[in-house]
Order: sequence, then structure tokens, then C-alpha cells
Amino acid sequence: MRNTFRVALACLLTLSLNATVDAGERKKAQITKLKYNYTAAYTLQRVSVRASCFPTKLRIILAHIAEQTGRRPVITSGHRPHSGSSQHTRCYAADIRVPGVSEKRILAAAATAPGIGGIGRYCNGLVHVDIGPRRAWAHCHRR
Repeated sequence: MRNTFRVALACLLTLSLNATVDAGERKKAQITKLKYNYTAAYTLQRVSVRASCFPTKLRIILAHIAEQTGRRPVITSGHRPHSGSSQHTRCYAADIRVPGVSEKRILAAAATAPGIGGIGRYCNGLVHVDIGPRRAWAHCHRR
């Protein structure tokens, strides 16, 4: 009788400890997931857009644009390793659009971002931001 009681008590303790650990891990996973979604300052247009290598300085610029416009920028182009002397080659640049926000407002938000380097405007509505040397341009490929 005494052994049966000990075995039952050991099983009960083991079950309760496992339940506590599982609940703690589940809560930690939920906190991590919420934290990630809450702090994301941009979205990717496609899965193939490379943005994981963006330095903190560029992420701060994108977060600033999101804060100023009230919407998250959509990155249409990030790291392009074979793009010549472009800032995209070093993962220092992003081509963005912000749905529902005028290009003029995006450019104004980018101009006030801390650490901004280049700001470019393309005819198709995309805005280029990077952390390279400070410069600005408007680029239209018209024939």
C-alpha cells in the first residue's frame, strides 16, 4: 500500500511539473510571436525579397517612415548581390512603396529619417532609401 501511494504521488508530481513547464513554454512562444509582430516596421512584397541582412540603421529609417505615414512600408527590392555599385549590393538600400500614402508624403518622411543617405524617386511610384552618402534623385526611364 505504501509503495502504491509513493508511485501515485511521484506520477502526480511529474505530471504537474510537466504541465507547468509546457504552460511556461507556450506563454514564452506567444510573447515572442507578439513581440515580433508588434515591432515589425515593414512587410515584404514577395517571399523572394531579401531583407534579413538590413543593418539596424536601415531598419530605423523604415520604422521612421512607418511611424510618420501611419502605415508599414512594403519592400519591393532589398539585397541584390549582383547590382553593380548600387547600395543594394551591400544590403544598405530598400525600394519601397506605402499603400494608401502619396509618394510626396513618403519622400517627406524619408527626408526626416535619422541616418538617411540616398532618397530616390522612380516613375512607377517606388521610393528608394539607403544609408549610403547623402543624395537625392528622380529617375525616369522614358524613351
